Amino acid sequence: MLDRRSLFAATAAVGSFVGAALGGRKAEAATTYTSKNLSPKGDVNKRGTRGRFERVPELDLESKWDFVTGFRHFQQRFNPVARARVNKIMEANGLDPKAKLSYEDALKLVEDDLLVQTSGRTWVSNQQITWKIFQDYYHEHADEYLDEMEAADNAGPGTLELNPDMEIPTYIRHEIHIQPGGYVGDAFAGHIYHHGTNSFSAAISFLGDNEQDQIPIRTVERLPLPEDGKVMRILDMGCGIGRMTVALKERFPEAEVWGIDAGGPLVRYAHMRANDLGVDVNFAQRLAEDTKFEDGYFDMVVSSIINHEIPSEDNKKVISEAYRLTRKGGYYYPIDFRTGSDKDVVLNQYRRWWDHRWNCEPWSPEFVAFDFEGEIEKAGFVINRETKPAQPGFGARHSVKTT
Repeated sequence: MLDRRSLFAATAAVGSFVGAALGGRKAEAATTYTSKNLSPKGDVNKRGTRGRFERVPELDLESKWDFVTGFRHFQQRFNPVARARVNKIMEANGLDPKAKLSYEDALKLVEDDLLVQTSGRTWVSNQQITWKIFQDYYHEHADEYLDEMEAADNAGPGTLELNPDMEIPTYIRHEIHIQPGGYVGDAFAGHIYHHGTNSFSAAISFLGDNEQDQIPIRTVERLPLPEDGKVMRILDMGCGIGRMTVALKERFPEAEVWGIDAGGPLVRYAHMRANDLGVDVNFAQRLAEDTKFEDGYFDMVVSSIINHEIPSEDNKKVISEAYRLTRKGGYYYPIDFRTGSDKDVVLNQYRRWWDHRWNCEPWSPEFVAFDFEGEIEKAGFVINRETKPAQPGFGARHSVKTT
């Protein structure tokens, strides 16, 4: 069992890299929590479940969650209006509205337009409010939720490996998506991330509701089998809170399934949630570029939306590691945004810019220009370009190891 004071000390050290979100009163309080000695299992489930989803613990908090989710739906109404406004700006400047520009040129056209700027401001404000309401709640009730995680750490059916002394790469020492503390600087990062991303996906039309893990389940159902049909071991790189990891085990119940992530608080929450669901998966705090597994250990190596969070040079290391881990005839299938060009239509470029600038996506512009498929092929994989995307709206990179 990890001592909670050691855990908070470790996350606080990382948190010093990610701004003042854990500073002041809350950071000091985080080092002095004491146990309230809950039930032997330490399970906290105040309002029951809806299917797979453990309900938000208090009605007041749920009402706030409803507000931010409704706010996201409202914010999405800006999209067609902003697009029409951008088209008029393009036409006024003698440009084809469908023209693809660099983000620098796109920004010059719209940076002073009030309507377009409002579309970005409302998005960021909603993100900030969403994170705050959940971080405040879990910090205020820290003892009982720390007890719950501690009770789950060594419980089954799955396993958990935490490495609090692991050197955290610079690329993850920031507040990704402006989540306070990021994925490594807050002991409740998994709890916060789970609720926040449910709100996010519910308002995005091509994603849809994810309360019952619909998105990862659909994604995993679309993944191809290796050509020989053998699936004995699967790795989910950058697994976050383990939703896709669990879905992989549910599709392939006989397989040994691992989920790894650099964020210790994320895999800790993932393990606890998988056990609550009764799913036997293994979670470990490890790096995607240095997994510690044996050569050729996995039939399938997959990931979902992690590569755009990583600098290009580190992405190359991740791809190389995926090749080392994949057995002959197996495959690597990273799901992420399409890449290969730094030009796009103006509104998309503007949104990419404010996502980079205001939503803490430091590597996003670099990733868009990254030759992802080319680097995968350089590593030795053969990409099957006939495979349809496992997650619509994202690139299909079904990369087979043939030798």
